[in-house]
Amino acid sequence: MAQQVDLYRIPMQGPGDMSGLEKLLREGAFSAHDIVAVLGKTEGNGGVNDFTREYAASSFCRVLAPLLGCTPAEVEHRVALVMSGGTEGVLSPHASVFVRRSVEPGTGAGARLAIGVAHTRDFLPEELGRSAQIEETARAVREALRDAGIEHPTDVHFVQIKCPLLTAERVEAARARGKLPLTTDAYASMAYSRGASALGVAAALHEIATPVPENAVLEDFGLYSTVASASAGIELLHSVVVVMGNSEAAAGDLVIGHSIMEDAIDLQGVMKAFASVGLNGFAVDTTRVVNVFAKAESSPNGSIRGFRHTMLDDTDITPTRHARAAVGGLIAGVAGCGAIYVSGGAEHQGPAGGGPLAVIARA
Repeated sequence: MAQQVDLYRIPMQGPGDMSGLEKLLREGAFSAHDIVAVLGKTEGNGGVNDFTREYAASSFCRVLAPLLGCTPAEVEHRVALVMSGGTEGVLSPHASVFVRRSVEPGTGAGARLAIGVAHTRDFLPEELGRSAQIEETARAVREALRDAGIEHPTDVHFVQIKCPLLTAERVEAARARGKLPLTTDAYASMAYSRGASALGVAAALHEIATPVPENAVLEDFGLYSTVASASAGIELLHSVVVVMGNSEAAAGDLVIGHSIMEDAIDLQGVMKAFASVGLNGFAVDTTRVVNVFAKAESSPNGSIRGFRHTMLDDTDITPTRHARAAVGGLIAGVAGCGAIYVSGGAEHQGPAGGGPLAVIARA
């Protein structure tokens, strides 16, 4: 048997709005047992205290638990729930529901979208941003590759990771055991966790040499993955890994391609991603676009192409919020839709100041 992956983009009126999902389930569009991953964009601040992520995840668990015959707490071990906060600018809150079914082998129409999921173990606070997180993430990526049935790393086009962060309570728990976390700043821990996760992806896909030096995290930005997307959250202690790529063994009519944005205004990079799935030119056939997934980053040196920006110096709005709004608007203009998945903070996810961009479209 082959796997067939379908993707449903569901608008959300709020982080607890499950009406779109419930309607599709009621109409028989798919079974809850076939859902393998949900990637959601919620309208919180995307920071440490963004509880819209947990609210949305809990809402999905509440709906799916009775259908899966398990408790709400057990849903997250059966479905990869990745909630990313922040829908600044024209970005629209929504959920991308990935459904995977077993079907008869394809007819040789070409490689099609395949997806695999894996989980890491729980991380201790002192492990975030360090070798333990890099290596355990790499192990989970390799497991997700096997789950997806993708044989070659070059066939991978996007790896979404939901990783933990530090809180004051978690820092104190580590100190009580005589351990010292890499940072005591909760917001900074998000960057360290994202960065280590991305380097784990790069290591697993042979994009960089291994072993990865522990001190490379947030220091050596020449080391990065071209397909990694990591989002940190308070709502978990382990990491969830979702690998997406194309496989000749997969069926269906969806394909995925990707490119790299060199900076936050790299329109050519955006167009290359669309071209990778056969959508060329500025008159993109938006009816074929199922969704777009991207990382957004402000330039770490305070300028883009020689012109100064103030994203790093804004006391009122964090840089990741600026970046999501800017990159989201750029991509939405091409995709013809604001319901796209744009996540802020691209440490080691693409070149410094840039980030990966993946497009899923109908073949």
